Amino acid sequence: MQADPNLYDHWPYRDRPKIVWPGGKKLAFWIAPNIEYYEFDPPKNPQRPGWPKPSPDVVGYSQRDWGNRVGHWRLMELLDKYGMRGSISLSVGLLDHHPEIIEACVARDWEFFSHGIYNTRFSYGMDEAQERAVIEDSIRSVEAATGQRIRGYLAPALTHTEKTFDLLAENDFWYTCDLFQDDQPQPVKTKTGKLISMPYSLEVNDVITYGALSMSPWRYADVLKRHFDQLLEEGDKSGTVMCIPLHAYLVSQPHRIRPFEDALRHIAGHDEVWITTAREIAQHYRDNYFDQTVADIAARGLATPGTGFDHAAA
Repeated sequence: MQADPNLYDHWPYRDRPKIVWPGGKKLAFWIAPNIEYYEFDPPKNPQRPGWPKPSPDVVGYSQRDWGNRVGHWRLMELLDKYGMRGSISLSVGLLDHHPEIIEACVARDWEFFSHGIYNTRFSYGMDEAQERAVIEDSIRSVEAATGQRIRGYLAPALTHTEKTFDLLAENDFWYTCDLFQDDQPQPVKTKTGKLISMPYSLEVNDVITYGALSMSPWRYADVLKRHFDQLLEEGDKSGTVMCIPLHAYLVSQPHRIRPFEDALRHIAGHDEVWITTAREIAQHYRDNYFDQTVADIAARGLATPGTGFDHAAA
């Protein structure tokens, strides 16, 4: 195993070439509702159990089921109110389990990207052929159900192999949400293609804030506003990206939805913000800034040889 995965080059934040988003906007803002499906009794993975508690975990299963039967609808109505489209981090198996949610998202012109088949089936232990089959099935299945060619990927339960990023680039994916190294997009070092690391977030992800950090709803709203204000200020020098990753079984609870609306109202009230989808950010970046970034890293003498997990280049 290498000391560094070599998936991207170190690239200091200051004095980078300026990014300007469409319309002269300073901050590209997107929302990622994770529409997930958790199997009640998933196949056993020797590297990680499907549920934290021993089976049967009826509590964890039913809590997440609440998100698919109640929470998503409440969240969709709220985003409609502020003219915001979601970029859906989709457990592709949900196409079969809850087609009514998919139809509602298509009607709203929301984007879909792959979050694996189920959030209870992990990439750990997959060989290259198995992982390739999962990725190719995601492309075919989402396109058949929605008409969209997916361009983004978030690995199921954030689990990867050393082949994940090369397989995404090989299949003409434009962005991955699995790296957390920056507040701007950056090229990922793959053997083929033009894959970028899209700023997602663990810091303002409701799984972290409501789970690990046990924040109150109003505290979470305040964190979102301060996170936004800082990135907007820095976007004056070079365009930044903010994503709010969400899980309906958490953020859409009745006592949490109003504080979350307060944060959305704050964000929507700024004209310097490009409220968009991850695919549109990726396309703009690839068309205008991908090559510029590669050239700037090289000009600073920061480019390292090889690609991700390329042991021969270490």
